[in-house]
Amino acid sequence: MNVRLRQDAIVRSLRRNGTSTIANLAEEVGTSRRTVLRDISALRDEGYVIHSEPGRGGGLQLDSRSIQTTIRLSVTEVFALLISVASMYATGGIPFLGLADAGLSKIEKALPADKLRDLRRLLDCLYVGKLAPQVDTTSMGEVDPELLTAFETAFLQRLHLRFEYRDVKGVVTHRYVEPQAMLILPPLWYLVAWDPSRQDFRHFRMDRISKPEFVEGTTFLRRHVPFEDYVSPIRNLAR
Repeated sequence: MNVRLRQDAIVRSLRRNGTSTIANLAEEVGTSRRTVLRDISALRDEGYVIHSEPGRGGGLQLDSRSIQTTIRLSVTEVFALLISVASMYATGGIPFLGLADAGLSKIEKALPADKLRDLRRLLDCLYVGKLAPQVDTTSMGEVDPELLTAFETAFLQRLHLRFEYRDVKGVVTHRYVEPQAMLILPPLWYLVAWDPSRQDFRHFRMDRISKPEFVEGTTFLRRHVPFEDYVSPIRNLAR
């Protein structure tokens, strides 16, 4: 269990049980007492009010009125929220976009400087447009949830991506590419990449990509992608 999941489990346990001891929490989340003490300190820094009562019958108590004041969202999670809003922008006519945009802007501003820098670099790779009416979407499948995590590392570190791709006929091939952009043409989402074996750009539907993995130690330079006129960078949208 990673740090974030462990600390979330501690908060849930304290809320559920009212009072708990360091030993009980350590056993529940599968770690040492020392690690739980560090987690409690970190949670207090984030705004949670956790009382400690020594002696028999004592323990840790979470003030039911306390709330988390520090944003704990990862870059990938914030990016997922932002690209979801971007896809709604592309479709048009969706109510409450202004409120959603304002809320996401507040989250973005609350990110630490390093995470904000990474988020902006990811946003620079995001483009949106409208899907041509003749494109068939009846065979659209689900996007692999591991895709965005792999994309984050590959785009930020300029690492090659390796994955399996199923074409419209169901034929599966293995691809090795340089990821250059993400393109949203609702309801379809694409990875735009430079294919070294073909010396050209390729658009890969994300719902047809599986088993994505970035390849460490093999970096590349970002290329200019020649998009059509109906495609715009997300930063050109009113936000």
